[in-house]
Amino acid sequence: MENIQQGLVLLVAGMGIVFAFLAILVCFMNLMAKIIPRFNYVLPDEEPKKKPRPAIAASDDAAIALAIAIARSRC
Repeated sequence: MENIQQGLVLLVAGMGIVFAFLAILVCFMNLMAKIIPRFNYVLPDEEPKKKPRPAIAASDDAAIALAIAIARSRC
């Protein structure tokens, strides 16, 4: 009986510590979410670079014409 009681005490203590840690973590994350944007001017996010669209080569014209012809023949 003493082992079960000791096990339950360890269970409650362990779960309490984990719960307290997670609660502190959530509070800290919310606090940082409010503080960090104020200092965004120091290291602003980079604008995403737009990739240029590749130009269609002349050799692709035949493949495009073939795809159009196949699509029209199926209708």
